[in-house]
Amino acid sequence: MAERDPEVIKAEIAAARDRLALTVDSLAERANPHKVAEDAKATALEFLNQPKVKAALAGVGALVLISFVRSLRR
Repeated sequence: MAERDPEVIKAEIAAARDRLALTVDSLAERANPHKVAEDAKATALEFLNQPKVKAALAGVGALVLISFVRSLRR
């Protein structure tokens, strides 16, 4: 087995440590609860702003309102 220069080994370890630190920082940023909540909110708003979804929600709202008014009249 060939001997390796200790300085080269130290440099490789330092480079691996730096890559690992970047990976951990990236994972921590993606797993941040505030960021996850913001992403979920943005996705939900994007979905709800679609014309088909707005029409469906308006229809359901109208049916609920009609049912409520009918139940009050009885």
